Amino acid sequence: MKTPVQRNPGFTLVEIMIVVAIIGLLAAIAIPNFIRSRASSQQNACINNLRQVTAAVDQWALETGQPAGAAPPANVDITPYIVLNANGSIPKCPSGGTYTINNIGSPPQVSCSLSTLSLMPHVYVYQ
Repeated sequence: MKTPVQRNPGFTLVEIMIVVAIIGLLAAIAIPNFIRSRASSQQNACINNLRQVTAAVDQWALETGQPAGAAPPANVDITPYIVLNANGSIPKCPSGGTYTINNIGSPPQVSCSLSTLSLMPHVYVYQ
């Protein structure tokens, strides 16, 4: 009389390796897209900050009667004209760049230090 062979329930090594390979393939596809979307959202936030600072500089120049080519205002001068962040200061570049305010009337009035990068430049086209 033959005794029935009992098979232990579970997955074989080959099945586990196939699942791990599929998960690795999906991760290889998804991770670059997440990184690209993060860089893109930081760029858009920086450009929006540039737009707000430029509008604040324009409004300051208009209200104080500054002519074209006048010296740029200090950050303290434009704080009443801009929505401040949670710290009560002018918004900063989310990528760590710094904003430079140029003379009044020179396009673009505000630029980000990351605008020279070829990867994801932060440039607000002043219109």
